[in-house]
Amino acid sequence: MNDSSFIGNGGNFTFPDNANVRPERLFFRLPFDRINWLTSSFLIGTLALTLTAVPLYLWFFGLDWFQVVLFFAMLAACGFSVTLGYHRLFSHITFQASWPIRLFTLIFGAGAFENSVLMWASEHRRHHKHVDHDDDPYCISKGFFYAHIGWLLFKLNTDQPYDNVADLQKDKLVCWQDRHVQWIAVLVSFGIPAILGFLWNGWHGALGAFLIAGVARIVVLQHCTFLINSACHTIGRQPYSTRCSARDSFLLALFTMGEGYHNYHHEFQHDYRNGVKPWQFDPTKWLIWTLSKLGLTRNLRRVPADKIWSAQRETGARVACADYIACRRG
Repeated sequence: MNDSSFIGNGGNFTFPDNANVRPERLFFRLPFDRINWLTSSFLIGTLALTLTAVPLYLWFFGLDWFQVVLFFAMLAACGFSVTLGYHRLFSHITFQASWPIRLFTLIFGAGAFENSVLMWASEHRRHHKHVDHDDDPYCISKGFFYAHIGWLLFKLNTDQPYDNVADLQKDKLVCWQDRHVQWIAVLVSFGIPAILGFLWNGWHGALGAFLIAGVARIVVLQHCTFLINSACHTIGRQPYSTRCSARDSFLLALFTMGEGYHNYHHEFQHDYRNGVKPWQFDPTKWLIWTLSKLGLTRNLRRVPADKIWSAQRETGARVACADYIACRRG
């Protein structure tokens, strides 16, 4: 572990013996010197507004159908742009997409305020390569809080190179988004909802859209994404592999547009499907397949069924063997 890393476990942070940390600068047992102030301010600020300003708005002005529809429309547009675009298209190249789909996911993916595709994909590829180890950006071994949001609040290695996304750096649209991602994010997340809200109901509508379809939607979507890094490495089953902490969970798939089948994904990361069984809830997979029928996506990558079955059989045998040994020792 490098000198700048820290481990969180249930909210308690400990530093390596050789870390240059002054105890008096710790704040509520947190590494005060190492807080990423810009990211932390945004994450905490949007959460605070969601818990205070949104209820106040609802108290004084109520909630109409337009605000509800706009919230879910923005949630779907930005959410699928992350799961379909940032994750399965750009990070893993599980399929190819026409330029309108790529442009849409780049624009509305920025609206999730999860940074650019280049940074997102670089960190995610690093996660797959070093899962559960020190170089994993959101390593669950450092605690649930760290994997969920602590790695962002106390992000230590902000200058990680893009050496694992050379393929994406050749994409002009991706590079354009990387240069302008913050401006795109502000326009998509706050500008578009506020304008639509104003057209619907004047300044009251603009304020409501800003708070509900903008601020609150960002908080909901971000924490759904964060659940993949934390809960999907904690809760659920491991039917395909026990080599890492990733788990499959139908419950988490409901909140993450199908990303909850994380054990399968870590074992077969180049499959465009996460919920590989026909009955599993994976709307991102269904959307990719539907777009392929419209000629907007192509070359959908699938793992052969016999390989999937083999992984399940081997994992089941290993689990059964481990249970037998445990019973013998017990």
